[in-house]
Amino acid sequence: MARVYAWDGIIPVIDPAAFVHPEAVVIGDVIIGALCYVGPGAVLRGDFGRITLHPGCNVQETCVIHAFPGKDVVIEPEGHIGHGAVLHGCHIGRNVLVGMNAVVMDEAVVGENAIITAMAFVKAGAQIPPGSLAVGAPAKVIRALSADEIAWKRQGTRVYQQLAHEAAGKLAPATALAAPEPDRRRATAPAYDPLVLARAGFAD
Repeated sequence: MARVYAWDGIIPVIDPAAFVHPEAVVIGDVIIGALCYVGPGAVLRGDFGRITLHPGCNVQETCVIHAFPGKDVVIEPEGHIGHGAVLHGCHIGRNVLVGMNAVVMDEAVVGENAIITAMAFVKAGAQIPPGSLAVGAPAKVIRALSADEIAWKRQGTRVYQQLAHEAAGKLAPATALAAPEPDRRRATAPAYDPLVLARAGFAD
């Protein structure tokens, strides 16, 4: 179970079908939907406003999400927030990718199917159009995304949805070994199975 804290009597909500790593911190008015994945070291602090992760989102390691006073943070379904990103008082549209170590500031709106590249800075109040690629600091839209690029992003997010479904059965506390064992097994990346969620009772 994650490190979960009430704030002023408001208790976070975590759907039973979500996976929130035990070393993530979730505070106050935070609502995490089904098949969301929240990685270790992520901090979701819902003290100034509400944070909502709609179903199928992922928030990866060491991300920070916080609301500006009176401005909620919303990540719509299939939002994909890369390692180390910071979201502050912003709205992330459906099937958006926010790249590693990117920052999205207060009152910014990122439209559906957009990609914010790694290390980008989306300034306060910026409007990133749907289906666009934004790069740099401050982030600027450089072109529209192709249908293939949008589909590639969606499949990457489905891998994280599968991970959310499977992670509780794979993660376990352990004591480090002093040396590698003979014939040490390697971890393998998930082989995405497009039907695994349907078989588990989750619709698209």
